[in-house]
Amino acid sequence: MGPDLTELLPFRPPLEWDAMLGYFALRAIPGVEVVAGGTYRRTVVVDGDPGVIEVSRAGDDHLLLRARLRDEEGLLHVARGVRVIMGLDADVELARAHLAGDPTVGPLVTARPGLRVPGTWDAFEIGVRAIIGQQVTVAGASTLTGRLVERHGKRVPGATPPGLTHTFPSPETLAEADLDGIGLTRARIRAIRGFAAAVAEERVRLDPSAPLDELVGSITAVPGVGPWTAHYIALRIGEPDALPASDLGLRRALAGASAPAVLPSADELTARADAWRPWRALAAVHLWSSGRAGSSAT
Repeated sequence: MGPDLTELLPFRPPLEWDAMLGYFALRAIPGVEVVAGGTYRRTVVVDGDPGVIEVSRAGDDHLLLRARLRDEEGLLHVARGVRVIMGLDADVELARAHLAGDPTVGPLVTARPGLRVPGTWDAFEIGVRAIIGQQVTVAGASTLTGRLVERHGKRVPGATPPGLTHTFPSPETLAEADLDGIGLTRARIRAIRGFAAAVAEERVRLDPSAPLDELVGSITAVPGVGPWTAHYIALRIGEPDALPASDLGLRRALAGASAPAVLPSADELTARADAWRPWRALAAVHLWSSGRAGSSAT
C-alpha cells in the first residue's frame, strides 16, 4: 500500500454519528471492519489493489477520511464510497418532513433527525452477509462471515490497524468456494454460491439506480434467497423505498408494547408502510433503532 491520504467530507447536519457507528459495530465483519474509538475502519479494494480506510467525526458538518492506498488517484473513488456508507448525501430533511406526521415513525424521526440509512462499501459483501444472516443472530452472522473471509478473502499486505487482515472475497471466488466446515447449512452454502455466480455473470446487478421491483426480482430469482434478503440488500445499497417487511424486529417495533401474539404480519406491515413511501428504508431504520425491535435485523 502507498501513502496515507486525508480528505474532509462535508455534509448537511444533523448526523447521528454515534448511532451510525453503533449499527456498524454490531455488524462488523471480522478481518474486514472494525469500529473502535469513535472511528469506522475497513479494508477496501480500489482498481484491484487492497487498501485501508478510516472515517471519524471531525466537526458538526464534516467527517475526516484517512485512506492508505496505492496512489492518490483512488482517493476520489474512496471518498464517494464513504459518502454512500454514511448516507451523507441522503435528503434526510425531505424524508423527515414526509415521515414526521406518521403516528408511529414520526416521533422517532423527530427525536433523532440525523439518523440515516446505513450504506455499504461493497454491495456484494452486504448481500453475502444478508444471506448468512437469515434466521441467525446478528453476532452469529458476523462470526460466520468472518470465517468465510478468513478462508477465502485476500490478506492485506503490510502493517494494518488491529483487526483488519483481509479484503472481502470476490463473486468469482465465492461462486466456486469450499464453504464446508465453517458453520453454514447446506442451504446457505448453495444460496451463497448461487448469489455469487449470479453477480459474477451479471444476472444480478447490484445497482441502486435500478427500479426496486427489478432489483428485488433479480435477487429472489437466486434459489434460497427470498424477499427479506433482497429488500435488506436494496436498503443497504441505497434504495430509499426498500422494506424487508417480514423482519421480526420491524414487526415488533411496529407493535410497540403489544404482546408477541399480536405482532403484525408482513402483509399488515407492508400495508401500514404504504404511508411511508418513498422513504420506507429510513422508516425501517428508525424502527430498528427504536429500542423495541430486538436484534433481528442482520
